[in-house]
Amino acid sequence: MRNTDALWIDAYQNRCFESGHIHWLRGSFIKAEHVMRVPITCRKEEIMKKALVLALLMLFVGADSLQAQTVLKLAETHPKGYPTELADEYFAQLVTERSGGKLKVEVYPGNQLGEEKAAIEQVQLGAIAFTRVSSGPMAEFNKALGAFSLPYIFDSGDHMWSFLSSPDGQKLLDGLSASRFIGLCYYDPGARSFYSFKPIEKLEDLKGLKIRVIQNTINMELVQALGASATPMPYGQVFSSLQTHVIDAAENNFPSYLTANHYQVAKYYLVDAHQRVPEVLVMSKVVFDGLPKADQDLIRQAARDSVAKQRELWSAFEKEAEAKVKADGCIVTYVKDLTPFQNAVKPVFAAHPEYAEVLKDIAKARTAK
Repeated sequence: MRNTDALWIDAYQNRCFESGHIHWLRGSFIKAEHVMRVPITCRKEEIMKKALVLALLMLFVGADSLQAQTVLKLAETHPKGYPTELADEYFAQLVTERSGGKLKVEVYPGNQLGEEKAAIEQVQLGAIAFTRVSSGPMAEFNKALGAFSLPYIFDSGDHMWSFLSSPDGQKLLDGLSASRFIGLCYYDPGARSFYSFKPIEKLEDLKGLKIRVIQNTINMELVQALGASATPMPYGQVFSSLQTHVIDAAENNFPSYLTANHYQVAKYYLVDAHQRVPEVLVMSKVVFDGLPKADQDLIRQAARDSVAKQRELWSAFEKEAEAKVKADGCIVTYVKDLTPFQNAVKPVFAAHPEYAEVLKDIAKARTAK
């Protein structure tokens, strides 16, 4: 290299490079145009002196703009465009905007990063930063969350949010930290109700039906208490099982009833709203603890601010789904008096005294509405 050539100075490593090379600066790759260019006609000793001066300048000039972007992955089970996925995207947008681009959340919908159980495990290990899942499987890490699976514990969506928004609701999220999760917020799950290809309008119509349930003890006890036969089955098999009459009925919310096409083979929908199992947005504590306090606070606030958006999206989609299935000829019946249903499931509550404290808090939220 001739001492009359125009050189670039890497101020961090005190090295000289020819124009056009890529440099390391403060731990990040930067392009040549981002480094100060100095025509050099002096000897190596003079170059080194200039390099030292530039190194000091770089500590104070433009350092923030050269920081590497932190990319955080978010696993979502629902497909793109579903209300929870759109809420994930909104959360991601808030994080990126409020961090000035320093943090970027990438959303992977439709189980791209693995099924729900696999995603939860990866978040716990820190391989994935976030996931949005039902609170049901998270009861494995905080048993109190299992109370949400109990039937008819919420009178309405307003009652549910009165509890979830309270310190008692936050306490359940905070209880996940011992298992290396950060519970960021709840999302609206809608209400689960029964549907069948047989007419169902009242409790007696459920007697003897084979009803598909989630592989969950309480769900099985619930269906059995109502006089039906609980049939655990993967979600992906429900459509064909209804179509071939392997099962008589299933249960879910209106959006799932529509998007899974179950309404095509089970035209009778009985609205009893027996369960409202909140969705949760959780973060890996391993990843969270590795971030500066300011970024941690930013993420927590962005999650809280995304809740109203998700609730708005869910409410609109729920109404749209109900209207569509009705337009397709589905018979929707609303239970006017839940007392017979509530009386029938009392044995389920008797079998789970471990949830007594949470149920007291939920009842307290009823009067606080």
